[in-house]
Amino acid sequence: MEEINLIGIFVSALLINNILLIRFLGLCPFFGVSGRVKSSLGMSMAVFFVMTTASIVSWMLYHWVLLPLQLEFLRTATFILVIASLVQLEEIFMKKFFPNLYKALGVYLPLVTTNCAILAVAFFNIDYNHSLIQTIIYAWGVATGYTIAIVLFASIRERVALAPVPEALKGYPIAFFIASLMSLSFLGFKGLFGL
Repeated sequence: MEEINLIGIFVSALLINNILLIRFLGLCPFFGVSGRVKSSLGMSMAVFFVMTTASIVSWMLYHWVLLPLQLEFLRTATFILVIASLVQLEEIFMKKFFPNLYKALGVYLPLVTTNCAILAVAFFNIDYNHSLIQTIIYAWGVATGYTIAIVLFASIRERVALAPVPEALKGYPIAFFIASLMSLSFLGFKGLFGL
């Protein structure tokens, strides 16, 4: 029964409540980095690492430190500090080992710190009263859904860049149309598995 619950959590986070296309969280890097598939994959890896690690660390700090000391009111500041620290570590790592990707992501890599999707996942895990394993599965589901959405979006944008689009719609206007159509398509997953 627990495995079915974990699958439901994963599928719900991945498709049914996709963080970008259904909940509309984390849209700044979604529009900013999605011009090319390669940079979208790099951003997805960065978000996957930070989201998973931040969810685990935030859950542990909340349940093992803040709750016992009755300091629940510090959860926002604590979660932001955890996320900012992880992004700094990731930035140092990418700058040293993946300089081309680091340059391609540019200003959007530090924006992972303020990516509301990552902070939201940390809050959702607490608010949904997830266990530690459920927290990990939920973070993986959200991160995988983020990856699917941003890579699909980037591949569509690359193809549209070669299409004869009216001048008034080039750039972000057509990107918003594409994102809205993708969002509508993800609404088709509502009701999947009774979730």
